Amino acid sequence: MAKILAISGSPAPGASTDILLGEVATTVIETLADNNSSWRFVKLNELIFQPCQACGFAPDRGFCVLADDLTELYKDLAECDLLLFGSPLYFDTVSGQAKTFIDRCNCFRPADFDDKDPEHDFLKLLPRKRPGAMVLVGGERGWFEGARRIVAGFFKWVEVVNEGVLEYRSDNFHNRGSAAGDKQALEDARKLGRELAEKLKSDKYA
Repeated sequence: MAKILAISGSPAPGASTDILLGEVATTVIETLADNNSSWRFVKLNELIFQPCQACGFAPDRGFCVLADDLTELYKDLAECDLLLFGSPLYFDTVSGQAKTFIDRCNCFRPADFDDKDPEHDFLKLLPRKRPGAMVLVGGERGWFEGARRIVAGFFKWVEVVNEGVLEYRSDNFHNRGSAAGDKQALEDARKLGRELAEKLKSDKYA
């Protein structure tokens, strides 16, 4: 049984980011074929949450000291077996919704003020590594590397191993959700889903 969490940083309804995340997730479920696996889709634009306030405190219970719509999402992120994270490209990086969420996940490694681990400045709250993959959507001339680096750093922070990157280039930014009609993009998403399912079955994440 696998718990899959798909998080979208796209503000647009019916966005290609959402479509491709869904295609990857459903393919993972179909490939696992165990009838007990499930996936949750979260659209960050539909949540209400504050930006990180740089409080400098490690929360005594739970994760972030702020109480808002991210409180339950933290739990799902900590407990998921596979993380899928998607964002459109905005100014060569992830969307504001995606970046604000990533900043708020700093609490997954609070500062080690008490020097409990002399080799690291931050404490690990998550006991295991999980596989993950990212979906990035941009235009024909989009530069994906900036967004990829941001998400890759986020993955490392929350104990997620990057097992794949799906980049989709739309030839018309007026055509929202164009990935739904792009056979190659959908097949690439399914291929990634099948690969992730095999990763979940492997001894690496047993």
